[in-house]
This record gives sequence, structure tokens and C-alpha cells, in this order.
Amino acid sequence: MDADIKWLDDPETFRVNQLPAHSDHHYYGNYAEWGQGQSRFAQLLNGQWQFKFAQNPHERQKNFYQVDLDCADFAQIEVPSEIELSDYAQNNYINTLIPWEGKIYRRPAYAVDGKNKEEGSFSTGEDNTVGMYRKEFDLAPELRGKEVRVHFEGVERSMYLWLNGHFVGYAEDSFTPSEFDLTPYIQDEGNVMAVEVFKHSTASWIEDQDMFRFSGIFRSVELLAQPVTHLEDMTIRPTVDDGYQNGRLNLDLQLAGEQEGTVHVLVKDEDGNVVVDQTKSVAEQVAIDDVALKNVHLWDNHHPYLYQLFVEIRNEAGQLVELVPYRFGFRRIEINANHVVLLNGQRLIINGVNRHEWDDQRGRSVTMADMEKDIQTFKENNINAVRTCHYPDQLPWYQLCDEHGIYMMAENSLESHATWQKMGKVDPSYNVPGSVPQWKKVVVDRARTNYETFKNHPAILFWSLGNESFAGDNIAAMGRFYKEHDDSRLVHYEGVCHTHDYSKQIPSLKKESYLPAGGTKDYRDQISDVESWMYLPPKQVEEYLQNNPDKPFMECEYMHDMGNSDGGMGSYIKLLDKYPQYFGGFIWDFIDQALQVKDPVSGKMVMRYGGDFDDRHSDYEFSGDGLMFADRTPKPAMQEVRYYYGLHK
Repeated sequence: MDADIKWLDDPETFRVNQLPAHSDHHYYGNYAEWGQGQSRFAQLLNGQWQFKFAQNPHERQKNFYQVDLDCADFAQIEVPSEIELSDYAQNNYINTLIPWEGKIYRRPAYAVDGKNKEEGSFSTGEDNTVGMYRKEFDLAPELRGKEVRVHFEGVERSMYLWLNGHFVGYAEDSFTPSEFDLTPYIQDEGNVMAVEVFKHSTASWIEDQDMFRFSGIFRSVELLAQPVTHLEDMTIRPTVDDGYQNGRLNLDLQLAGEQEGTVHVLVKDEDGNVVVDQTKSVAEQVAIDDVALKNVHLWDNHHPYLYQLFVEIRNEAGQLVELVPYRFGFRRIEINANHVVLLNGQRLIINGVNRHEWDDQRGRSVTMADMEKDIQTFKENNINAVRTCHYPDQLPWYQLCDEHGIYMMAENSLESHATWQKMGKVDPSYNVPGSVPQWKKVVVDRARTNYETFKNHPAILFWSLGNESFAGDNIAAMGRFYKEHDDSRLVHYEGVCHTHDYSKQIPSLKKESYLPAGGTKDYRDQISDVESWMYLPPKQVEEYLQNNPDKPFMECEYMHDMGNSDGGMGSYIKLLDKYPQYFGGFIWDFIDQALQVKDPVSGKMVMRYGGDFDDRHSDYEFSGDGLMFADRTPKPAMQEVRYYYGLHK
């Protein structure tokens, strides 16, 4: 198969030769490797790559992936990083609009009349910058002679991959891992990997988040070798009984490779006591069924208790060929008959924030130090929950939230704000994904990838279908996917509020402020387990809560921390004491999106926000609405948050 640039224009082509998503477990050769955090099966490709930039697809070098190419005119770029922050392209921050609005006329494929494919929309787009990456490497000795795949943790926005001159595959979905099998083309020495990254494709319509619009390989790249028998996927299902005292553990393992030997499953509590010890024969599917555990320790914000799982795969001679460690927890989230959200039988209160991944020098290419600092700030300020606005985060963040008891709303990479809201009016005239058939598979695939990757994390209490994308049959299909695959969590989506008439529930709310003219199909009963709004004033929240609420209520975004704000926070917090159906919300947002640059006049390092980079159009200081400045210095508003969130720890 050859690469086809026209895939950029086709919403139905979003993965080519990409391996299926699977659990985010690590694997090692033995316990010593696990203790050191170094696996013989892994080889990082981070660091300096050869790089060439093109302003649009016409100007790109089409043969850049050839092995014997003269690369004298290639520069160097760090991987991971953002192309724009290496001074190759224009920095641009924008909120509700799409970046080309008012410059290039585009409409989403099939969205207007069901027929127009919008061919050439991105494959010939003058604004579609291209990054061409090359990496020469020798395979580490420990990986030689094995099946080898490459793991890209994050690439914005669409990528084509070649190895040693052979086309390997194509991927979209910037914020979830993409893996490809390199085995047919990998060599022990002298490999040439080439990656072509396009800033825009049909994915741009559904990655229209409120953020700087970057591109490039912005998360880690790693080679992964497969042991002779390999744990490909793992689903951990810990459940808690109605008395919230005892538990049951189910474990589904999917293995690949040689079907010989044994699988030893060991679970220990935090004191090192063995609570599960079972051995099974290697098979393609191995299950540990319904193991009863007495007096389990429950996971929550105050006591984030984690059990340690080990999966040992041994060959017929009893030698360890693969070790898979994983920490998991027992917890139960549900909605009772009175429409109150409960965690482990107790009322759940969310003291949350929305958190973009951000570093004031590296953009969304955040570091482990950034993540650890954010957890520390959460704990210091009584923040107990995070919404991964509006995309999946780096893999270590989920583990940190498990370990520190941070409740998570794990959001899909989906926002299509510009397709349904125009100049503040609700107008879904060309909304995607909506109910457009050609956009169904891509968004359900994003739900699948989010679920499969992060399904084993106890911190995740809610799956979120995305953000500000209106509603429709396709988002309802995403919700059904989660319900069919996972009954241990609730499903959230705010945009469904734009399809329902709230005249009886919130009488003072004007219909034209949330409903499109002429109305629309009502999806409220299909999509979200909870009633979710953004920035609904406390008086109207109280109206809903006083009118026989049939769903628990939360604000997935509220307070909007821009300037000297958060002063009205107490009005929301009082509702927690009056109405058990109200369970809090997530402040917008945690950290400013701003960049440190050297001021040409003073010579000093200064913060620059949207609109400070000659980026037109932009939303200017709207990127600066965090509880912290971009250098992670708390703003005065954090004191308000610490006080009010401390009232309901």
C-alpha cells in the first residue's frame, strides 16, 4: 500500500495499518528491571531528529522518506516538541472559531448536503503546514530478532509513517497513542524512520479546542519489542458488593505469540500480603474469574488504596519471559434512587479543575516534573478532581491520579465548537460529528481508544464524550459504546443541554440562549448520566435542583478564572449544603496558556498570551484564565479555591 495525501480530506479514513488500542501497561524481563524502571523490551527514540518544514502540501519534499536521500538541507528538531515553538510556524491561540475562519472557505465533508466530499480541502490547503521528520537508528541488541512496533504517544494532527523507505501507516487522533508494526522492515542497524506531520486534516474539525494550535511530534516515541509470549491487552474488573465491604476480581488477559507455558497471576495488598495467587496455561485468552476478596480496602480521595498486580508469563521450562506489573483499586460509583451520585456508598463531591497540559516553554509537550508539581498544587489547595480538558493526557498523569486519589473525568479528544456556534448563536447548520453518517466511525473510534487505553485506572469515575460539539446520533453512539463496555463508571456530556427544552426545570432560562432556532431532536435521555452545564448561574442551578431533578447536577466548567475572578464561588458552594443532587464542578481552568519569550526591548523573559504573537485572529488574553500563571505560580484566586474547596474535603 502507498500513502495517499487525499486521506487528509476523508473523515472515514483516520487509521491505516494502525494497531488496535490496548491497555497502558508496561512490561519487563524480570523484577529487577521493573524496580529500575528500565525494560529490555523498550528503546526510546526521543532526542534530535532531522527536520524539514514546508508551508503547505505543495511545497513539501515528497521523497523525504527515501533511505539514500541527501539530507544536507535538513535542520534538527527535538522530539518531543512543538513545531511552532521551534520557530518554524506561526503561534496561534484561538477559542471558539476554527483557525481558517474568514481566510479560507471550508465546510466539513458531507455536513452541508450529505454529498459534498470537500475533496482537496486539506490535501491542497495553503494553510496546511507540513513537518518532515527523519531519524536514523540502530536497533538495541536486546530488541533484535523480535517483533518490533513503534509507539507514538502523541502527534498533532495527522501523521504518515515510513521505515527504510517502506510505507507503514497513517494515524489521526492527536492525543492518544498510535502504534505500528515495524517487523517486516526493521533492521539491526542503519534504520531510517520518516514521519510526515500535517497540521490540518478532517481531524481539525473535531479538534477545535480552546487552545494554542500547535503541530508536531509532541510526546514520546518508543520502540517496543515483543517477548516470545506477550500480554497484548489486560482488562481488570474489581467490583464492590452492596455492603461496600467485600469485593470480587475479574481479570481478562489477551496474549500473543507462542501458546506454551504458564501465566501466574499474583495480587498483593499494600502490606505485601498475597490475596490472589493463580496459575493458568498460556492461551490466546486467559481469564481469572470472580475471585472473592473479604474486607477489601476501598479507593477514594482520602485513602487512594492500590493493590499490586503481577502477571508472570513463563515458558515451558519455567523461565520468566515477561513480567507485567499494574496497580489497581476497588471503588464503586453509582447514582441512587434519589439521583445522588455516590462513591463507595457516600455522597460524592467534586472539587475540580479543568486542566490543559501546559508548560510555559514547551507548550503541550509537558514533562514529568510539570505533572508532579500539578499534583502537589492539587493537594495543597483541596482540589480533588480533574477533567482532562478536552483530550486524553500523557499516560503518566493517570497513574499519578491513581496514586494520589484524584478523581478523573477522562475526556475524549473531541471538540467541534466552530461547527455549531457562530458569533454566540446556537446554529448547528453544518455541525459534525452530529448525525452525519460519515463521521460516526471516527468518533466512536476515539471513544474506543480512550476506553481501551485507560480502562484499568480507578481514578477515572467518568468517561466524557468530548466538549462543545452540540449533539446527535454519533455522540449518542459514543455513549452506547461506553455503556456496552464499562458498567463501572458514569458517562458525561454537556452539549446535550442544547437539545432539551428546560422551560419546566429552569423557567428563568431563555430558550434562545441554549436551543437552536426551530428546535432539534432531544438527546437528553440517550447521552449523559448526569445533568451538566457550563457557567449556569447559581440561581438557575438552584431552580433546576428545586424542580424535581431527575439527574444529578454538575458544572463541568464554572467560575472562569480570568483576571480577578472566583469571588462568587461561595454561592455555588452553598448549594452543596442544600441539595444532595448537586455534586460540584470543575473550575475553568487550572493554568494559563502563555509562553515565556524574550522581550526584544527589555531583554527580559516575559509571558506572552494569545494575540501577542501577531496571530490574527485570536482571542487575546482569553488564554489566560487559569488559577495559576503559566510558570505555575498561583494567582490570588487560588486562596479562594483553597478556602471553599476546603469546606467539603
